[in-house]
Amino acid sequence: MKETPYLSRGGIVLNMQKMNRVLEEKEEDFQVIVEPGVVYTELNKKFSKKGLFFPPDPGAPATIGGMVANNASGIQTLKYGATKDYVMKLEVVLPTGEMIHSGSNAVKTSSGYDLCRLFTGSEGTLGVITGITLRLAPLPQYFTAVLVNFNSVEEATESIYEIISTGIVPAALEFLDKNVIKAINTYKSCELKEKPTLFMEFHGTNQAGLNEELSLIEEICTSNGSSLYEAGIGKKERNRLWEARYATFEAMKHANKGMEIIIIDTAVPLSKYSRMVEFARNEAASKGVRGYLFGHAGSGNLHMGLIKNPNDKAQAKLGMDVNDAIVNCAIDFGGTATGEHGVGIGKRKFMMHEHGNSLEIMKKIKSAMDPNGIMNPGKIFL
Repeated sequence: MKETPYLSRGGIVLNMQKMNRVLEEKEEDFQVIVEPGVVYTELNKKFSKKGLFFPPDPGAPATIGGMVANNASGIQTLKYGATKDYVMKLEVVLPTGEMIHSGSNAVKTSSGYDLCRLFTGSEGTLGVITGITLRLAPLPQYFTAVLVNFNSVEEATESIYEIISTGIVPAALEFLDKNVIKAINTYKSCELKEKPTLFMEFHGTNQAGLNEELSLIEEICTSNGSSLYEAGIGKKERNRLWEARYATFEAMKHANKGMEIIIIDTAVPLSKYSRMVEFARNEAASKGVRGYLFGHAGSGNLHMGLIKNPNDKAQAKLGMDVNDAIVNCAIDFGGTATGEHGVGIGKRKFMMHEHGNSLEIMKKIKSAMDPNGIMNPGKIFL
């Protein structure tokens, strides 16, 4: 990913950006072999000419190696899955210096432990990924975007469950509260109505099928009190909407200059999403902490930007207290402390609550593979 590395215990940073070659194109198998420094947007630009793409879309210009290490996902997770669903083979240099190859070019295998899944999302704690075989997907032939406004957060979040329960799978289903919309309007000079909003996108093989789906989606949104429903948005406006969505973090920073932003990344079962949003709103309000709610709602992923004043210790502590309460609530709902951003350092304190005694198995795997603790020390585990 495109992030600044943090060395909690000193060490050496490996910059993989120059390992940025596409090693082999296997389009007849819907596969490609890449080095870790390849940027996913550049990969998709290359393969779009062949009618293929790598679906995980974290928004930022991330490298494939970073996406694998973090099991990145993003706005299209609901329909297409996360990075782990596209990793077929890995070449990894272990902490001992030994190089291994794991996985298969076959679409399915039941042969032994799935080491690709073990390394995917391990955040650099088990080895250095030097080669990646990815599965690609056909580009959708038809797509359409939908924007829906609601008068209340409850109406918007209740609609999410009803939409998914139809069996229709949107390519993207994003929730943004009015604070986020207001910040985006100011930062990107948009004119969106400052109300709880759903951004959706649907992919299909024909326009008639998409139109049938949209008719049902409109019916659901209308029955839940939507105040505006816009479907069939053109490509230019659709791109502008997603550009605005991707700018959420920068928009929050722009609206809160001099402040720090705590980003929450919980995910819960879809049946708990509405209650999770309600809890997060109430918790922030009760502590007087300004919050911005948004997320990949269709997959139960809730982000919240909490504004923290670095020059006010009491207020900063309140912000962290709100963060902790929301994350613990998500875990109590059967969810997770981090849906897509990873554990790193900030989520380590929640690992025992989420994983219980299985956390000890993770630690044993780490110790067995990296007995000297040289790979990204201090991350994931306290």
